[in-house]
Amino acid sequence: MKFAIIKERKTPPDRRVVFSPSKLAEAKKQFPEAIFKVESSDIRVFSDEQYKALGFEVTNNMSDCDVLIGVKEVPIENLIPNKKYFFFSHTIKKQPYNRKLLKAIFEKNIELYDHETIVNQKGFRLIGFGRYAGIVGTYNGFRAWGLKYNSYKLPKAETLNDQTAIIEQLNNISIPNIKILLTGSGKVAHGSQEMLDAMYIKSVSVEDYLSKSFSEPVYCKIDVLDYNKRKDGNVIDMYDFFNNPEDYKSDFMLFAKVTDYYIAGHFYGDGAPYLYTRNDVKSSDFNIKVVADISCDVNGPVATTLRASTIADPIYGYDPQSETEIDYKDDKAIVVMAVDNLPCELPKDASEGFGEQFLQHVLPAFFNGDADGILKRAKMTENGKLTEKFSYLQDYVDGKE
Repeated sequence: MKFAIIKERKTPPDRRVVFSPSKLAEAKKQFPEAIFKVESSDIRVFSDEQYKALGFEVTNNMSDCDVLIGVKEVPIENLIPNKKYFFFSHTIKKQPYNRKLLKAIFEKNIELYDHETIVNQKGFRLIGFGRYAGIVGTYNGFRAWGLKYNSYKLPKAETLNDQTAIIEQLNNISIPNIKILLTGSGKVAHGSQEMLDAMYIKSVSVEDYLSKSFSEPVYCKIDVLDYNKRKDGNVIDMYDFFNNPEDYKSDFMLFAKVTDYYIAGHFYGDGAPYLYTRNDVKSSDFNIKVVADISCDVNGPVATTLRASTIADPIYGYDPQSETEIDYKDDKAIVVMAVDNLPCELPKDASEGFGEQFLQHVLPAFFNGDADGILKRAKMTENGKLTEKFSYLQDYVDGKE
């Protein structure tokens, strides 16, 4: 079986890759019967020469490969018919801008496996860049604080080589005695927590966070049942919240009253209460000054996020009273960092981590008869149509939604 590591062609350029040279070498050692080819690229964080040095063929012709593996969407004109493809298609939530891509995948008889659909038997995602979004987003939030208050200057994350360099920068600045709130329990939140711990910022309990003052910066990591309460006052469990989100209301303002810097690292499920609304932000009790919205749900549960920002221009200001964007330096402004492609700022580390997950969870499935059902669950298209699991997308493909 021949695997191709394909060139990223989306604009703006993405320097990430599914397999770094060293991880690809590990894959070759683990599966010596596999052939791996690398498509030549002048933007990839790892050079063609680094792959060649480890014995891999680097070429512009991928037509003889069976499985083509990339990161972002492949432009329609570059899709090779009758192949298996792995990439983030951004179609599973019926994103309108990629409907034509999914139709082209049918027409070209391509088997599509979206990285987001690679899950275990319980439906939990196995691979992704979430950890690196957490790492970079947290750094960017601290950078935004320094820019807002002229208290220190941090370089952009994209100019730094790796997470170690990012941590070194953070440990060279002086953080005031602020309270930092982190929401979430998945890979994003864990990546963020890594950074806070690497800065030796003290972790405190919910009770202490809400009731005590501190002479040093502290952070509190909370999950859905900390900031949502059942409307009837009963306390059940997290599964009740996920299954019956309409029975809950947000209690986030308890935290907003005492928080200075908020890091949104949670996953927001449809039907769940918004963490805070635009009316909440108008309240004199709303104390948050900087929001690093890593989750980046525009006009959604984090009401200060009016739009996604960019790596080139990562922060903007939110005026609570007019509910509009203003200069983040304005005294009225809450600073918002809402970059929606954060891992692109740390392409080397993100690629290394992603390849490790892909090697652990996906590649073995091609050589063990898909014993764990990884490929079966992830396959979105086959024989020019949707698989049964993804048949809910048919109306979207047909333009009816």
